[in-house]
Amino acid sequence: MASDLLSTPPPLAPPKTWDATVSWLRLIRSHRVGPTTFFRLLAEHGTAEAALQALPAIAGKAGVAKYAPFSAKAAEQELKIGKRIGATLVCYGAAGYPALLAEITDPPPLIWAIGDVSLTERPAIALVGARNASSLGTRMATSLATGLGEAGFTIASGLARGIDTAAHLATLDTGTVAIQAGGVDVTYPKENAALHDQIAKSGLRLSEQPLGMEPIARHFPRRNRIISGMSRAVVVVEAAAKSGSLITAREALDQGRDVLAVPGHPFDARAAGCNMLIRDGAALVRSSKDILEALAKPQPKAAPKTPRKRPVHNAGPAHAQILGLLGPTPVAEDQLIRDLDVHPDLVTPQLLALELEGKITRQAGGLLSRL
Repeated sequence: MASDLLSTPPPLAPPKTWDATVSWLRLIRSHRVGPTTFFRLLAEHGTAEAALQALPAIAGKAGVAKYAPFSAKAAEQELKIGKRIGATLVCYGAAGYPALLAEITDPPPLIWAIGDVSLTERPAIALVGARNASSLGTRMATSLATGLGEAGFTIASGLARGIDTAAHLATLDTGTVAIQAGGVDVTYPKENAALHDQIAKSGLRLSEQPLGMEPIARHFPRRNRIISGMSRAVVVVEAAAKSGSLITAREALDQGRDVLAVPGHPFDARAAGCNMLIRDGAALVRSSKDILEALAKPQPKAAPKTPRKRPVHNAGPAHAQILGLLGPTPVAEDQLIRDLDVHPDLVTPQLLALELEGKITRQAGGLLSRL
């Protein structure tokens, strides 16, 4: 469910000079500055340069001594490596940045791209599923991806083994986009090395992670929000009851995207997640025709939101009060604000301070949890 207190970042001019690009990269790479904090700092300070200058003082007020933003030297080195390997840095608000992705609550400020960046301008559908896919599941993914590609859609997936691999292989000629959990220059899994290279030649690879970054567990949910965020719909082919594909489906629902699923036999654990999605309202998919028909249905228009007046407040909730309401289980920021029963303007500076202190962390979809 999309929050009525969280919104997409405001229109933002991308950096136009080398120095400004370095500053953007320094800001997003600085310790404990994620996408939400990045855009919040830019909104408050106007430019990345000003935000970087303010960060040590903000961290100091949060009790973090000797805070140092990501260095200019390291940012320049990453940019130089990107140029050397033929990667393009696509900035939020710039040409080549996926339009739908810019609408989610926590879009990546910067994305590394290798391949045909013009593919981001075409409508995309995400096709995801089990890594240990069955023969039938792989054939279904191939059939769906082929049909959608022929209908003019780009296929977005995660370059994992199984369903993702089948979807990418089927759309190398019609348009495929692989969103990676690690650096865009890092091959993962190793068995997909040949496909990794093929996509760079005829498709597109994207990642928000630093170049050379090996993927770790917490990167995959962040990756999944990009897969769903840049797509008009998410189609799940095979998925266990607890799987990364269901995380992508939940992200899609939070982002207001359509979710569709291929049914499977009740005795097959790989179909449990898909069957659950269909039970809970996801459209049932038998062929690419079902997906195209679902997308052709008119969507209800959301009621326009009334702009809030921003009252002046003098004090915010204490850190202990916020931490007392948070635990290891993620909680939506708007739910936290409701529990605190205070205006959002009071909470956001406190959350920023707690992030910089390392006491809370943000997860995909604007969720907060205590560390």
